[in-house]
Amino acid sequence: MKTGFKLALITLPIAAIGAGILAYVVSTSPPPGRIDIAERAVAVRVITAEITEITPALVGFGVVAPARTFEAIAQIGGTVEYVNPGLQNGQILPEGAVLLRLSPTDFNLAIAQASANIRAAEARLDELAISEQNQRAALAIEHEVLAVKAADLARAEALFASGSLAQSSRDGARAAHLAQRQKVQGIEGTLALFPTQRAVQTEQIAVYRTSLATAELNLKRSELILPFPARVASHSVEVGQFLKTGQTAAVLDGIDRAEIEVQLSMDRFRSLVRAGKPAGATLPMDPTRMSQSLSDMGLTAEVHLRLGNEVLIWPARVERISDGIDPKTGTIGIVVQVDAAYGQSGSGEGDRPPLTKGMFVEVVLGTQPVTGIVVPRSALNNGRLLFADADNRLRLMAALPDLVQGGIALFTSGISEGSRIVLSAPSPMIDGLLLDTHPDTATLPMLLGGDKTP
Repeated sequence: MKTGFKLALITLPIAAIGAGILAYVVSTSPPPGRIDIAERAVAVRVITAEITEITPALVGFGVVAPARTFEAIAQIGGTVEYVNPGLQNGQILPEGAVLLRLSPTDFNLAIAQASANIRAAEARLDELAISEQNQRAALAIEHEVLAVKAADLARAEALFASGSLAQSSRDGARAAHLAQRQKVQGIEGTLALFPTQRAVQTEQIAVYRTSLATAELNLKRSELILPFPARVASHSVEVGQFLKTGQTAAVLDGIDRAEIEVQLSMDRFRSLVRAGKPAGATLPMDPTRMSQSLSDMGLTAEVHLRLGNEVLIWPARVERISDGIDPKTGTIGIVVQVDAAYGQSGSGEGDRPPLTKGMFVEVVLGTQPVTGIVVPRSALNNGRLLFADADNRLRLMAALPDLVQGGIALFTSGISEGSRIVLSAPSPMIDGLLLDTHPDTATLPMLLGGDKTP
């Protein structure tokens, strides 16, 4: 059978029948039901904002160093005669201890020579006084002789004028008168030199007295005395050694106070200071009053030393700010001091070492407690906080915390108590998004109970 004939007799009738059946089914069937698309809520974790009091704190690390160091430098040279037996590395010596003594022989000789020079100069002054007295007595006699010679000359002149005396006799009387005048003038000249001679001797005595004072001072300097209790850090002197002027014999570290300089970022230290300052107060800017300003603001400090599972704690105080900014890290140095670093040994159980030079310790700076709304730091999203409103809709709000510390952020304004803060950011983060809120009661207590320091 031909293909076209088959198509006309078989295929076309079957297709027509199928189309008719489909048309009947469509025309008699009810229309399909409409399904409304419901809004899907996004599950999120939320906490309820509560007012909490926390103590702002900042942690830094540093190395213990003595607040005072004494370098035993020789002010004079000499042979070492005595060395303190306790002048050994690590030994603690009391205030006033004699570290070493130079041989006093040279200094005693200098004192004896200066004293002898003073006595000789004073004797010369006495000699000048007696000589002046004698010269004045001689001058009085010579003045009387001069008066006699003047009278003789006057008589000779009168006789010569009357022709009763030869000219040679008159000239002899005149010569005797002139010779006497010369003797008187010589004595007067000698007497005129006495004040100058006396002044020279007085100045010479002053020079000798200065030499004596220098010799006595050098004798005192022959002993190197410790001005405060200290621990020997190093020494390089032995008995019999010649110590040169300016040579360092020993270095000792004071034990009354210890210092730790910690490097902190400027912004974190500024945040700590701002968090603890009273309302309306300004930050200290005058460098001459910086230490007093830090004390007035109530900054506190503690030094922690971790020994395994034990933590030793020393109370400290913020003493000053270092002289500059670290060029590598951009941090500022804060110096804290611990009083009686060797006299107290920190809190804790068991044997406790003193706070010794070179210890790497942790310093915790704190200020007055601050009250506000505390949220986990992770809840901040690009400078915004996410809230769930009364209709469980997402609300976004710009938020700048007053204090960020460890895993928490504190706000003193802008957030109402009782607000629900979203901890897990939904995706997409669209204002007005429907939320399925689930209270989180574990995160914030864990952060508050843990380490609150950055």
